[in-house]
Amino acid sequence: MSVIDLHCDTIWRLMDLGGQGDLLENDGAVSIRKMQAGEVAVQFFACFLYRDAMEGRTEEEKYENGYFHVLDMIRYGKEQMETYGKEIVPITGKEELGDFRTGKKCGAVLTVEDGGILNGKIERLEELWDRGIRLLTLTWNYENCIGFPNSNEKDRMEKGLKAFGKEVVERMNELGMLVDLSHASDGTFWDVLHQSKKPVTASHSNCRALANHPRNLSDEMLKALGENGGIAGLNFYGPFLGTPKESRIEEMTAHIRHMIDKGGEDLPCLGTDFDGFDGMDKMDLPDQSFLGQLWDALKRAGLTERQIEKICFENVWRVWKER
Repeated sequence: MSVIDLHCDTIWRLMDLGGQGDLLENDGAVSIRKMQAGEVAVQFFACFLYRDAMEGRTEEEKYENGYFHVLDMIRYGKEQMETYGKEIVPITGKEELGDFRTGKKCGAVLTVEDGGILNGKIERLEELWDRGIRLLTLTWNYENCIGFPNSNEKDRMEKGLKAFGKEVVERMNELGMLVDLSHASDGTFWDVLHQSKKPVTASHSNCRALANHPRNLSDEMLKALGENGGIAGLNFYGPFLGTPKESRIEEMTAHIRHMIDKGGEDLPCLGTDFDGFDGMDKMDLPDQSFLGQLWDALKRAGLTERQIEKICFENVWRVWKER
């Protein structure tokens, strides 16, 4: 079963958190060897910026330094792919995802998590595009130049895109860069759906009805995202699934079924968030080599082979071709 995973933080783990190893083999949840074992044909690798780890007296200065740090992360990712070019290759073109269903090589898509690194400079989108970035997560957990993030505060949750954010979404549509709404506020979510002329993603977000967390999507959002032609990636983090200290396969299955019920079978995909979280006392699927157990669980839950194929690969491939 060929798989696409829309989100992992492995580059961040290896560069910023002292992860042991490299892209081929490491002590995290995602590596080329684990991709091969889990039949992950294509992995989206986030260049994640943790703003508060950057030097600077102001948020703007931190984002400015963060931009150049992200460029270093892109460089590192490309160097790793060059080193292990027999096993993994970069993907930038619209039709390339389908080439990796054969399993002969793994494919990698570079993304950026936290559009605050643009710092109000639209030309930076062009530079990121030229360097191979094909998806941008507009916000992380901080307000930035694009808009507002998820929050437990009602007033902040209702705030959406800023004027620059609307310009960013429009330019991303023109370039063919995927717009990612994970971490966005409700207001930002709805503004983007009205602004974008192309399907959008929530690369690693679950269902709020099953786990009442502001990072998750409400039933209304799931429905609207499905009607938009977009996709939502199942996140393996326990608090987003429903049990704070455990990542349970039965809860993953429940979220997938709920996504289908509210947004249709073209909505769900995979966005594990592997290497982007810790603190779990128990993980039913601790790394990518265990993914086959999820497909077995979905079959037992009554999903058809066709529905599982869509979740594994085809829903992302469709949006990729339409970007």
